Amino acid sequence: MTETTIALITGGNRGLGRASALHLAAAGADVILTYRSNPEEAAEVVADVQHAGRRAVALRLDTAHPGDFPAFADDVAKALHETWGRETFDVLVNNAGAVAPTPIGATERAALEQMVAVHFTGVVLLTQELLPLLADGGRLVNTSTGLARFTGDPSLSVYAAVKGAVEVWTRYLAKAVGARGITANVIAPGPVGTEFGGGYLRDDEDARRALAGNAALGRVGEPDDIGAAVAALAVGGLGWVTGQRLEASGGTFL
Repeated sequence: MTETTIALITGGNRGLGRASALHLAAAGADVILTYRSNPEEAAEVVADVQHAGRRAVALRLDTAHPGDFPAFADDVAKALHETWGRETFDVLVNNAGAVAPTPIGATERAALEQMVAVHFTGVVLLTQELLPLLADGGRLVNTSTGLARFTGDPSLSVYAAVKGAVEVWTRYLAKAVGARGITANVIAPGPVGTEFGGGYLRDDEDARRALAGNAALGRVGEPDDIGAAVAALAVGGLGWVTGQRLEASGGTFL
């Protein structure tokens, strides 16, 4: 990688994306983060990264609208030139996500299509659009879920299945970009207390206790647990690791 590492994180304004941005900054990386809404949140993350002594830029992006990706790539190129005097960045973390209920036997087509659009189509096509801007020797980190290994609430069935598709695609991606010295791996969080899914794992103590009992480490994860794992994959000493799935779940359902 180049002397100054620049990491681009989708959905970096809150939750796991915010934690990842801050851990990457603590590890010495500058950050480009995206947000779909809530520019105020994005501005706060930019300020936090800057407070850590790193540079940061926030750009708007809706990962469910691939037609916007070419213009977004232009925005990234402009930010790289104006802020860093560079033509490339070093790390892409595909983190942006959403959840919609898809109960078995009662899945609505709109919810299914939303999950595919955000978690698979968007990841594939955005990565493809940004690969020319990713430096040789860079790193790709795609976000999956522990639910791709163990089963949970059936209403999360499509979410989990699409994340499983991301894991398979990442292995093919790793093979395709290996000649450029780029690694591609998956981070698979277990239960984590964020606002995701309405924040029930952050706020519902009964749910937290129940899920903590399934983990070898005896607790639900926190955003910093995942942010640290993302930073390890993205800028840590794992440059010889590619095509792999790192589950950060505290040993859930071992």
